[in-house]
Amino acid sequence: MPALALALYLAGITVTFGIRTWMHLRRTGDSGVRRPATPLGSAPWWSSVLFGTALLLGVVAPALAVAGVSTPPTTLDQPGISAGGFLIAIIGFTGIVAAQAAMGSSWRIGVDDAERTRLVTTGVFGFVRNPIFTAMIAAFAGLTLMVPTWPQFLGLAALVAAVEIQVRAIEEPYLARTHGSDYAAYASRAGRFLPNIGRIKATGHTG
Repeated sequence: MPALALALYLAGITVTFGIRTWMHLRRTGDSGVRRPATPLGSAPWWSSVLFGTALLLGVVAPALAVAGVSTPPTTLDQPGISAGGFLIAIIGFTGIVAAQAAMGSSWRIGVDDAERTRLVTTGVFGFVRNPIFTAMIAAFAGLTLMVPTWPQFLGLAALVAAVEIQVRAIEEPYLARTHGSDYAAYASRAGRFLPNIGRIKATGHTG
């Protein structure tokens, strides 16, 4: 199972980041990747570090398991758990691709404060504001069930922390500044990561 998890992770990353970026560049003439300079210790810096840590551990954790260096506890090393994790990971990676496609030319990795893209509010985005991140966490959670070792759990924790910082401290303020009342209305009806959860009310409080 660790070998399968490693192969699935590498294939998923290649499709959702590598091929997706290439396709976006070919279609629009722009890679969609935005990585402005970030001050040490700032929210964007922490987000980048944690994302990088998660991506690295996504490779290292199953590789260590394949090598026999890191093994899952007996209680979690069960065929049913591994099979469920495989299914969740497949659904997660599929969800990433579908949500990326739904964004069309507005798809980006990172934020450029000087840029204004179309606010996507239809399809799955009508229910969840960040379906790509939701699907990413689901995919990584599935991989963690396939390889339930401490490095894999650490990678999952790093990813969740990175997503929380990216969304709450970077993307939501940017979208609020850029789209104003349109984003406020959208955020009041669509959940942050799950439907109806994390909606931003007019008073600024989340529901």
